[in-house]
Amino acid sequence: MEQELTRATVDPHYTWDVTRIYASDEAWEQAYAALREDGKAFAALAGTLSSGREAILTAISRYAKLEAAMSRVYCYAMMKQNEDTTVGKYQGMLAQAASLASELGADGAFLMPELLALPDGTLEALIDDPDFAEYDAMLRSALRMKPHTLTAREEQLLAMAGDVCGAPENAYDLLTDADMDLGMTRGDDGKKTKLTDARLLSFLNSHDRAVRKAAYVNTMNGYGKLGNAISALYAGQVKADVFMAKARGYESARQAALYPDEVGEDVYDSLIEAVHGGIGTLSEYLRIKKEQLGLSVMHMYDMYVDIDTGFDIRMDIGEAFDTFLKAVAPLGEDYVKDASRALPERWIDVYETKNKRGGAYSCGSVHDTTPYVLLNHKKTYDGLSTLCHEMGHAMHSFYSNKTQPEAKAEYTIFVAEVASTCNEILLSEYLMKQYEGNREAQIMLVGNLLEHFRTTVFRQTMFAEFEHKAHRMAEADKPLTKDSLCEMYYDLNKLYYGGACKVDKEVANEWMRIPHFYSSFYVYKYATGFCAAVALARGILSGDPEKLAAYRKFLTLGGSMPPIEELKVAGVDMSTPQPVCEALDYFAELVGVYSGLLAEE
Repeated sequence: MEQELTRATVDPHYTWDVTRIYASDEAWEQAYAALREDGKAFAALAGTLSSGREAILTAISRYAKLEAAMSRVYCYAMMKQNEDTTVGKYQGMLAQAASLASELGADGAFLMPELLALPDGTLEALIDDPDFAEYDAMLRSALRMKPHTLTAREEQLLAMAGDVCGAPENAYDLLTDADMDLGMTRGDDGKKTKLTDARLLSFLNSHDRAVRKAAYVNTMNGYGKLGNAISALYAGQVKADVFMAKARGYESARQAALYPDEVGEDVYDSLIEAVHGGIGTLSEYLRIKKEQLGLSVMHMYDMYVDIDTGFDIRMDIGEAFDTFLKAVAPLGEDYVKDASRALPERWIDVYETKNKRGGAYSCGSVHDTTPYVLLNHKKTYDGLSTLCHEMGHAMHSFYSNKTQPEAKAEYTIFVAEVASTCNEILLSEYLMKQYEGNREAQIMLVGNLLEHFRTTVFRQTMFAEFEHKAHRMAEADKPLTKDSLCEMYYDLNKLYYGGACKVDKEVANEWMRIPHFYSSFYVYKYATGFCAAVALARGILSGDPEKLAAYRKFLTLGGSMPPIEELKVAGVDMSTPQPVCEALDYFAELVGVYSGLLAEE
């Protein structure tokens, strides 16, 4: 294994430059203090909106500025804390930022109730007023949210409760990122090495079955040892979701999560139903993979290993970045030129360092600076694919921030995974063309695309089913305990994977290591986003200039339209099950191609 880097030893060229947000921690502290005062001053506007058009414009514009400043304060604190999760100073700054967000929510809690109390027709007239053009999406959203908006005092109380409701996620992050010790495990070289959650996938990719089994079992059992605490934290998160939904008059926590995006619950249900229909094809693919690996039984820790075809892609960050730029060339010369800035201008924090937050993400919510990307880059195909994925997010933010005013630039999570996944599919198609005629390369690349399908469409839908069931249990006053949650998760794995795999008992603990469960009803958007991206990527690669133009238009829309409508602009209608069904048909086609490649002499 490579020697563990620290923040002090990594080359600064491969770290993100957060000074574009604030020049120093001291500058952050000054901005934090000023924002608190601005929030108090804004609260003094309560009761003034009935004074007329100018008072309304003043209040809305000042509120938008508060939100933008809050994004800046929070992002800086989060990114600094993510660099080294054990540094107390940045833990404190992040906690301060989270508390301030709740405080500002309370300061501004009067705004929506006062807007909705204005005479009938007032908001509709303001939406058509050119002076309010920057805020028309906000006003349309206010009208839509009217049935679930409470009195000013009630809104203030719910905003004040936000900090408390966020406590389970904050505690979980600290527990798993900073305090959890998964011990040591054996690497491919036979030597003991530190096991971390961020490194698990690299161990599961090992061709030494003993290595991947040990890493898997140690990780799952490591989480299991903290299972009672993690179950209590997740139960707290679910109860907070249920409380907020009931307080606002929603029928369920899921409805409360989907309603602001104007996404019907039938979209969620039809995704699960369609994916259940594809489980047979998933089992067929896994049986093929089991035969490739020469296994009599496929265990859960065997599913992630790359098939050794004699072809390998191992790229350092420079090579990976160049490959990314070539893969996205169908998106246009200007896209490539803009994206090429990311590495030299230090948008990206590249390498895993000691105590750094695991995983990867993009942060593009600071409007007047560049997007940022966190990676834990490895010289693997997965590392290359992750780079393409996160740069898809970053470029979506880049074009939305460039095109839309600050109040309408941030896109919703429902569309967030489309641009990122589209980039990954473009990468797959680019590499398959580059290695056309190379059977070993094709097996690897098609196999990786099938794995992408498995982990994004099937696995994320299974996650979505888990959290929906967990919330329904809580809403039925059934206890969420370690035993009940683990049993439910184990049964879901049997449903999805039992047709081809031995569902090991350790998988029951796997839900504990999924941080997205603390952003409730988020993960289904990975699956819907992937299905939309399949259609869009195939349209882009068809060479049809209108389809490319439609997609590029989509990248500029930010949050200016409801997400379902934005995807219609791009050329796909997610209000119907058709895109999911077509994506599953494509998966079946790929399984056939894969089987044919393996059958060739």
